[in-house]
Amino acid sequence: MDQKENIMNYETVALDDQDHSIVIIDQTLLPGRTELIRLRTAQEIWNAIYLLQVRGAPAIGVTAAFGIYLLARQIQMENIDNAGSDFGAFYRQLTQQREYLNSSRPTAVNLSWALNRMDALCRKAGEEEKRSVAEIVELLHQEAVKIKEEDIRVCRAIGENGLTLVKPGDGILTHCNAGQLATCKYGTATAPIYLGEERGYHFHVFADETRPLLQGARLTAYELHSAGVDVTLICDNMSATVMKKGWVNAVFVGCDRVAANGDAANKIGTSVVATVAKRYGIPFYVCAPTSTIDFDTPTGDGINIEQRPAEEVTEMWYKERMAPEGVKVFNPAFDVTDHDLITGIVTEYGIARAPFTESLAQIRRKKEAARV
Repeated sequence: MDQKENIMNYETVALDDQDHSIVIIDQTLLPGRTELIRLRTAQEIWNAIYLLQVRGAPAIGVTAAFGIYLLARQIQMENIDNAGSDFGAFYRQLTQQREYLNSSRPTAVNLSWALNRMDALCRKAGEEEKRSVAEIVELLHQEAVKIKEEDIRVCRAIGENGLTLVKPGDGILTHCNAGQLATCKYGTATAPIYLGEERGYHFHVFADETRPLLQGARLTAYELHSAGVDVTLICDNMSATVMKKGWVNAVFVGCDRVAANGDAANKIGTSVVATVAKRYGIPFYVCAPTSTIDFDTPTGDGINIEQRPAEEVTEMWYKERMAPEGVKVFNPAFDVTDHDLITGIVTEYGIARAPFTESLAQIRRKKEAARV
């Protein structure tokens, strides 16, 4: 499949239960080539997450949930005489697989959130309810599907809430990719944009290229353009220029983890955009499903920032190496935007504003009440 294919017609993450595989778009090949790949083993799932073939906190969480289900099924079938029927043996093997998948990327909280959710269901079914391993595997299947369905509903709700913050014809700037390619549908930061496009808002969107992996250029600009959105690609260091010219009315970004005080970890460069937006009086919004809020981490100082290979800066995307051999490279995948630079955190349960410790706690109470 080539670039003429409309990327919006593909599912970011899908489960092929007949083939016992997860089907994803290999995002490392976009926008030049659209290739679907199948993941069946723990190693393949781990690699896909680490190598960014699947990326974006919500999409990673869905992939992990599907992965645990498939691995649970494999354990059941391969060890039908012991782990296939004995919960203790089954659970020990599944725990090893869960911990392995969880090691693939440390910053995005949705990875551990999804794995822990699947683990809690497994333990309850096996230890408390005394379900058979076969029944547990089917429950894990149902839960993984539910996580994907929830992601779609959550992203749409974030879009509806975010749309109340802008008006038709506004200029919107976004950084990295928090679009459909980072979720199962709509995206987080792009959800207001897509809903606005459906309703004739005709936003003018500026997409930062997002060095060094160019997610904004390769993914955000690609999917927005494919959807018919008026999008302009800019280099990361051009954001201040378009803001100063008055072309940007709001900034929407996604995030990989929100601390309890509102500090938000997102793709490297996000804090720069937030700082510039504050200088020019432009509201800066973080779009985050509540699954991305980590109430066990008090501040952004406690967020583990993933360090990526030096080659991503010195060699990737270039025909020849663009830095001297032996030069030191610092390549954090994320930075933390301090809460005082954030105007609001847009969730599926409403918009949190300063003081974030209180407003995020209110959001959590709304979520808990909705479960009852």
